[in-house]
Amino acid sequence: MNTQQAYNRWSEQYDTNRNRTRDLEAEALRKTLAALPFTSCLEIGCGTGKNTQWLAQKAQRLTAVDLSAEMMARAKQKVTDAHVSFQQADITQAWTFRKDLYDLVSFSLVLEHIEHLDPIFAEAANALVPGGWVYIGELHPFKQYTGTRARFDSPEGTQVLECFVHNLSDFVQAARKHGLQPADINEYFDDNDRTVIPRILTMVFRKG
Repeated sequence: MNTQQAYNRWSEQYDTNRNRTRDLEAEALRKTLAALPFTSCLEIGCGTGKNTQWLAQKAQRLTAVDLSAEMMARAKQKVTDAHVSFQQADITQAWTFRKDLYDLVSFSLVLEHIEHLDPIFAEAANALVPGGWVYIGELHPFKQYTGTRARFDSPEGTQVLECFVHNLSDFVQAARKHGLQPADINEYFDDNDRTVIPRILTMVFRKG
């Protein structure tokens, strides 16, 4: 099944399954963005709303986007604030789902499913006000090197999603090409044990 079909299936158990990557990225996003000033946000990969609820408390205008209608349906049940709107969209196509500019564009566990970063960073840069921010939270490429990929169990067996490995330099070079400069890079470890391979990589870029 393709990525969209997989997440539609996964939505039934996404919030209840043990998922260290999901939980640690949520923690990383909150730590990274807690002190960052933004009043408007374009959230790419809202999923079932694990970060949408928190972002809605900080932003006065929030557009939450996801490829999976079933994942997003669960997010809509959790987040009913009037200043939050939801859009189902494929971000590898033109971003016609956004009508305004934002202070922040956030990506949570999305770009591992995208083969080509360049057009994504181009769209993100075009969606930002001058001085705006891009947040990226991803499964660390070091984890991907070991074979770790997004997966879930189904009655038909374990479903392993299509994923692409992007090195740190891939993110940085694609961002710089579109006027986005690195502002922060961090790594997050299971149980905060820095002697093991990090699980989550976060990056913040700023539009010049």
